[in-house]
Amino acid sequence: MKRSTKADKEKRILISLVEYYLKTGKAVGSNTLKEVGFPDLSSATIRNYFANLEADGLLKQQHTSGGRVPTEQAFRLYAQECLEDYEKDTHVASLESAEDLKAVALFLQRIAEATAEHTQCAAFLTAPRFDQDFVTDIKLICLDSSRCLAVILTSFGQVFTELLHAPHKISTHSIQRIQSYFHSRLMNNELLVEPLTQEEHELALRFYQETMARYLVSYANFSSEDIFTTGFSKLLRYPEFQEAESLASSLSLFENQTALRSLARDVQRAGKMKCWIGEELFAFLSATPNCCLISIPYSIGHKCVGSIGIIGPMRLPYKQIFTKLDSIAQEIGRFLEKNLYKYKIDYRKPQGVGYELTHQTFTLLEDHTKRKKS
Repeated sequence: MKRSTKADKEKRILISLVEYYLKTGKAVGSNTLKEVGFPDLSSATIRNYFANLEADGLLKQQHTSGGRVPTEQAFRLYAQECLEDYEKDTHVASLESAEDLKAVALFLQRIAEATAEHTQCAAFLTAPRFDQDFVTDIKLICLDSSRCLAVILTSFGQVFTELLHAPHKISTHSIQRIQSYFHSRLMNNELLVEPLTQEEHELALRFYQETMARYLVSYANFSSEDIFTTGFSKLLRYPEFQEAESLASSLSLFENQTALRSLARDVQRAGKMKCWIGEELFAFLSATPNCCLISIPYSIGHKCVGSIGIIGPMRLPYKQIFTKLDSIAQEIGRFLEKNLYKYKIDYRKPQGVGYELTHQTFTLLEDHTKRKKS
């Protein structure tokens, strides 16, 4: 019992020290901790506990005779405690509803931005692929005399780009007329077509078929989740990321989308929130990690289909972050369930293996607009 009581006190002291450090960012001394939470203990007794916690690798001193600061191991222990408390608490706050948005992708991007704003961290969101997402418009941007960029817009707010090459020089005026041809094809209205020369018509048909074929290949071969990322600048407010090397190391997780998807799938398999701190992310970073990653899955019909997460410094208010992410995940699930049912939208998770192009795929080039309108 005495050992248990001593261990409990050490744990309480560690938790209190971590929470004070999270609020202030300053090293914590024995007198300070006594004043904020342990008036029944002497400063000498608290220093003895500090020494034990330091020996266990949970605290460290930046300067001799200075206060203590938590180590990565202490942050992990604190985060785990907060996770256990969060899992016992079923109360969930509600974000402002966005159920009037039909553009699913636009909603997901906005909810990722809201997550970054609420948590003051960089945020990411993985999502399944939604079916019945049709091309609504194609914009052409002239790059030079023989190249243009096709910007593909879909009914769910997705944006894709394709670089197109012409076999001869093309004028800006011709590009505008070809774009008008695209619009008429998508609207299934030949009256919208401006008169084209034979050369322009051949190029317009070639560009249209190539653009649609590339889109359909990407649409059919769904081998990895869509990822929305935002909030990189939020990390600049933290002292931990003032050095370019530290900031670049943490943000490299966003560049390594394979790692992000791997972590997201781990969360979905577990079916609950998970947290990685410091060296636990070492396998996914090229430099020494100085950050944490927290992610939680969201569900459609009680089935995990994606996840929302943040990347930030190890010095985070974990309790508040866990509650906010839980609220956001539930809001995503409610929005998707309601809108997928309302608009009769199906979704699919990545298969890992693409589909071969078939005659049916090329047929879609012709009936894509008809299916959209029906």
